Amino acid sequence: MKVLVIGGAGYIGSHVVRTLLDNGYSVTVFDNLSSGSRENLFTDVSFVHGDILNFEQVRVVMEEKYDALIHLAAYKAAGESMIQPHKYALNNISGTINILNAAVSTGVRNIVFSSSAAVYGEPKYLPLDENHPVSPENFYGFTKLEIERLLDWYDKLKNIRFAALRYFNAAGYDIKGRIKGLERNPQNLLPVIMETAAGMRDKILIFGDDYDTPDGTGVRDYVHVNDLAEAHVKALVHISEENRSITLNLGSQNGVSVKEMIGTACKITGVKIPVLTVPRRPGDSAKMIASSETALKVLGWKAKYSDVDTLIESTWKIYKDYKKQSFDHY
Repeated sequence: MKVLVIGGAGYIGSHVVRTLLDNGYSVTVFDNLSSGSRENLFTDVSFVHGDILNFEQVRVVMEEKYDALIHLAAYKAAGESMIQPHKYALNNISGTINILNAAVSTGVRNIVFSSSAAVYGEPKYLPLDENHPVSPENFYGFTKLEIERLLDWYDKLKNIRFAALRYFNAAGYDIKGRIKGLERNPQNLLPVIMETAAGMRDKILIFGDDYDTPDGTGVRDYVHVNDLAEAHVKALVHISEENRSITLNLGSQNGVSVKEMIGTACKITGVKIPVLTVPRRPGDSAKMIASSETALKVLGWKAKYSDVDTLIESTWKIYKDYKKQSFDHY
């Protein structure tokens, strides 16, 4: 099966590509490298340097007649989306419209989409399942929800079958250490912790320690990127064989607090990580924990590598090399 991975040079995209290759798929990566890295491109994939905002570039690459595409090309910083909504509307929504129209014109009928738990907004109950009301509290989440709605209409009108995979907090690095490109300007907790441990940042900020949680800091559901990648392959097989679209949560179903993540990272890295507690950020929830029971029922998928130690150990294997390189310069 031939698969086009749009955004395949990025953090999650490169792990998805690696898993596809491990399962015998023929893969082409389409990426503008704005956040992705050439270091994440494998020798056994075809690479097309292009941008989803250029419809003709997208259409031309899809003329190669792919059996499916995986769409991971989106800006994803929730805070930035509230300051620059135009940037997110243009890339995430308009770019996806280009992808959908190119897919229709070239006969690509199966799409796996990288969505987000940000579509839910403030939890009304936990754990969050797919029936929870959707009410995004940031513009990034709004763009993901609008894309899901576009996919639903293209399913009804153009026979596009899709899997919308609502990630919780992606974390970790390839268990076998085959992916080494670091995220650029990461916003998520674990890479920020690792950058601090590696001396790339002075300290880590804890946004609020007065939440109604056991240690006062926010609790989140972290899912290992290898687990996410496996879910993409399973979802692709499912929609191809069943000819039916699906929307699924992908999480570990466990909550980890900010302080717990930092404390475990200190133990594993052997580094005393400097922290500074600052006021809460607007829109941050006390707890966000997934129910992934539907993914288990529909795909037979369950997180295998998403315990805290594995998340941190697999990430530190990559970042400690950068720490060593920084000391080697002295």
